[in-house]
Amino acid sequence: MAVYHLTVKPVSRKQGRSSTASAAYRSATLVHDRTTDQTFDYTKRRGVEYAEIVLSVAAAKRDINWARDRQELWNRAEIAENRSNSRVAREYEMSLPHELNKVQRQALSREFAQQIADRYNCAVDFAVHAPHPHGDRRNYHAHLLATTRMIEPGGLGAKTTIEWSDTNRAKAGLEPAAQEIENVRALWEKTANERMKELGIEARIDRRSLEAQGIEREPTTHLGPTVSAIERRGERSEVMQRIAEQGREHEQLRAGERDRLDRESRQIQNQILDLSGNLQAALKERDHRLAKQDQRRPSLSLDEQRRQGREAWLARRAAEQEREAGAPGLGKTAAPARQTDRPLSPEELRREGIERWKAYRERDGKSPEAEREAEKKREQEQDRARSRDRDGPEFER
Repeated sequence: MAVYHLTVKPVSRKQGRSSTASAAYRSATLVHDRTTDQTFDYTKRRGVEYAEIVLSVAAAKRDINWARDRQELWNRAEIAENRSNSRVAREYEMSLPHELNKVQRQALSREFAQQIADRYNCAVDFAVHAPHPHGDRRNYHAHLLATTRMIEPGGLGAKTTIEWSDTNRAKAGLEPAAQEIENVRALWEKTANERMKELGIEARIDRRSLEAQGIEREPTTHLGPTVSAIERRGERSEVMQRIAEQGREHEQLRAGERDRLDRESRQIQNQILDLSGNLQAALKERDHRLAKQDQRRPSLSLDEQRRQGREAWLARRAAEQEREAGAPGLGKTAAPARQTDRPLSPEELRREGIERWKAYRERDGKSPEAEREAEKKREQEQDRARSRDRDGPEFER
């Protein structure tokens, strides 16, 4: 199964990186940096299947050939930037479908590099890498190193649009940079799937998350080259220990969630009535299951018992007041009887009792608002009484 992976990240001096060193390492070649007088020689590096520089169609039509020289291209990229935190290149790293052969991998990488070059009118130095000898044999991938400036006959010109700020992009009618990155990710998905379809390969890649795809599988963690190298040497790393600990915690949470769902499922099953036979027998069986379920429940706290006891007392009192209010000779109208023969659950009885109690209190002028008003008047009378005792009797004038 083909796996989707595409990252887009800048090569910045702020991170201590240079485009000359990055290009030499990814293409396994020698590049001399004229700005620092350093030589980066990676000609002995293994695992690089193919490397090539592609230019945009517009640059090719103008017969711009200086940019096809790797050392010249990236030296001009370094010279064009004069800030200590400048972005000197932008890297696109993607996994190549392992279902492709060597020639097909190169063709697919070249096609996507050409699309990036045409999209931003830049130069793209791409390299196809084979899997590490001690790693996953399916891990074929490619690195695309793109210039941050457009290609001109005399050198590098203005910044490419992907390097613009969101403010300048908005002025030009372009989407934010984050959306532009998402568009590039979608472009890679479309390009790779179309190529595999043409070759008769059934595998497809999908940039969506596993949840969005409806796949119930935990996503894996990308370790990176440093951690992977440590693991291949048989050494332990803090990153792997942290990942393992997080995995155990996550599994515990998932186990707890599964237990909770199982308990809720059993509770629902215990409350389901089998109406295919006698109704009374079904009710009796249901009550028996609920009683056994209640016996297995943990004991309630003292506060919870008090709350439930008060609610039950209010429900009984409301029912008694309702019966008295509906008795003959008291001038009250009895509440209408329920129009159903279905026995109510304890929770429904409690709610019904509370509603009847509230209705009774409102009819007798003993609503919560009336009680608060009466309490306010009592407090005022007490204040006046205390005032008279303190200041002496009042005289009429």
